[in-house]
Amino acid sequence: MPHIVIEHSASLDGLVDWAALCETARIAAAETGVFPLGGIRVRSHRCDHAVMADGNPAHGFVDVTLKIGKGRDRETKQRAGDRIFAAISAALDPAFAATTIALSLQIEEIDEPNWKRNTIHDALKGRA
Repeated sequence: MPHIVIEHSASLDGLVDWAALCETARIAAAETGVFPLGGIRVRSHRCDHAVMADGNPAHGFVDVTLKIGKGRDRETKQRAGDRIFAAISAALDPAFAATTIALSLQIEEIDEPNWKRNTIHDALKGRA
């Protein structure tokens, strides 16, 4: 972990490079120093059917969920969330200048038990 899930309105297509935004979020998560590199995953999902506020189809949203394992104190979660939110927000500045957008980020702690199988950690150790 973490898993960063970015849901976004289809209205933002053409204004946002979603692959680049995912990379921005990945780098920001790694830079926090809070999460193991081999556990970072970022994905975006386009929402084809969404309405907001007054129904104006130009409004857009980006909803980010940072899924993490339990056990980190509030200050650590705050610092990580602040860093990731700031990076995503800055990357979206051109889109904010072009249209109306609602951006949010929330942290979701994954309770145990959960199941994982990951050989990425070992592969990264081999590179060090």
